[in-house]
Amino acid sequence: MAERGSFIVNPEGKIVCYEVNAGNIGRNAAELLRRVQASQFVAARGDAVCPARWMPGAEVLHPGIDLVGKL
Repeated sequence: MAERGSFIVNPEGKIVCYEVNAGNIGRNAAELLRRVQASQFVAARGDAVCPARWMPGAEVLHPGIDLVGKL
């Protein structure tokens, strides 16, 4: 049975996100695009973290001790 995979590779050639689905499970192109946009944002601004459901233009997180226990 065929498997379907999506892989996002950063500018340094490192895989930063991947998803593999069985052939009978559909994928969400909008979610893949969101992940590509988040990966591009993080590559450009390494000090930021895109939280779940992040969309371009939304606020990002900046890792630090002040976030511990608040997510």
